[in-house]
Amino acid sequence: MHLHILGICGTFMGGLALLARAAGHRVTGCDAGVYPPMSTQLREQGIELIEGYGADQTGLKPDLFVVGNVVSRGNPLMEAIMNEGLPYVSGPQWLGEHILPGHHVLAVAGTHGKTTTTSMLAWILEAAGLAPSFLVGGVPLDFGVSARLSTGSKRLFAMEADEYDTAFFDKRSKFVHYRPRTAILNNLEYDHADIFPDLAAIETQFHHLVRTVPSQGRIVAPTRSPAIDRVLARGCWSEVVTFGEDGAWQAGPEQSDGSFEVLHQGAPVGRIQWTLSGEHNRMNALAAMAAAEHVGVSPAEAAAALSRFGGVKRRMELRGTVRDIRVYDDFAHHPTAIATTLAGLRARMPGGRILAVLEPRSNTMKLGAMKAQLPGSLAQADLVFCYGEKTGKHALGWDPAEALAPLGDRASAWSDLAAMVEAVARTAQPGDHIVVMSNGGFGGVHDKLLQALREQADAGGP
Repeated sequence: MHLHILGICGTFMGGLALLARAAGHRVTGCDAGVYPPMSTQLREQGIELIEGYGADQTGLKPDLFVVGNVVSRGNPLMEAIMNEGLPYVSGPQWLGEHILPGHHVLAVAGTHGKTTTTSMLAWILEAAGLAPSFLVGGVPLDFGVSARLSTGSKRLFAMEADEYDTAFFDKRSKFVHYRPRTAILNNLEYDHADIFPDLAAIETQFHHLVRTVPSQGRIVAPTRSPAIDRVLARGCWSEVVTFGEDGAWQAGPEQSDGSFEVLHQGAPVGRIQWTLSGEHNRMNALAAMAAAEHVGVSPAEAAAALSRFGGVKRRMELRGTVRDIRVYDDFAHHPTAIATTLAGLRARMPGGRILAVLEPRSNTMKLGAMKAQLPGSLAQADLVFCYGEKTGKHALGWDPAEALAPLGDRASAWSDLAAMVEAVARTAQPGDHIVVMSNGGFGGVHDKLLQALREQADAGGP
């Protein structure tokens, strides 16, 4: 079958393209920006990419058009597909109908930590010799690709399960198409203000996910999460295994070497020693271990695997060090994720200053739904540099200087990227940690910062 994928360079649709290619289909695709790293990954797999959404692409005559949720009415190719009566389907629906059947699906849902937890879970299964298939909204460093279709005999499929809507013609959450037997509900907060009016609307979608888990399945859920408690109270027909404080799975305190003990039903079952930091990552580990146990991986095996876990690109990824100034790249874009990222770094590296460089780029942030929470989320930062475009696609609908005013002189707002880079480089001192936080490319600011720091060092700067 020839599939032509609209929006192919997004992390989900690009991963779907890799899975379809591995399943033996011919795959082509298009996007408004054919950009790396996904474009590189796809071309290496022999997938032809077309820049833009020209209506003439119907002339490719694929058997089916697979439509990503970046595509909306008015898109010239989509309008041509509809006017010519050509067959089309959403990415999640195609995946659910053509790739996932016959697999034991382990789905990871939640507001935060989906990519990291899915990567942990896939790595645990891999280390246990189970050769899972996987689909992750990032690039796990242990695998080097965002998706893989495996021929493992256990037929396990670990995947990120997003609550964002499926397509312009299917406003249900993506995850209702996946029919998991093991479902992690990692956490649940308000997000995606562009499609959900309130937290209750997101809870309804999570309730729909719970309804798709069989009675012999397992739901892994945190303790002390009122939103998830409400979801489960609306109906649950599966085993529920808890993690966190007072849960069946618990994590001991983080030690100075980064290690912590894992307890199951009150008994020690393993110790994890890794380079990750923060309470959020300990909770991610517990959730992944509880899910892996459902398919036969012992806690001791899982803890040993996580001690070798390499992490995920753009999740506190160290991009470089100049003059003992470290520059990190992190995907954090929700106030809770920002707070936990900075708290984790502070606990792990108590000696240096933290310079937070933030781009509020998600739809929720651009709409200003979370701006009141930003000052509190940045409390652990010594200095804050907030960048926001004044015009264009990613322009903010609010004033970052006003929103960050409670931080006083610790915070500054910028609309000129080059000027901000120069200010950060001029301010940074040996021993500092510069944490760049955005869910987009941020204009290549990481490389620009490192270059500015090198130039400053070459010029004999402090």
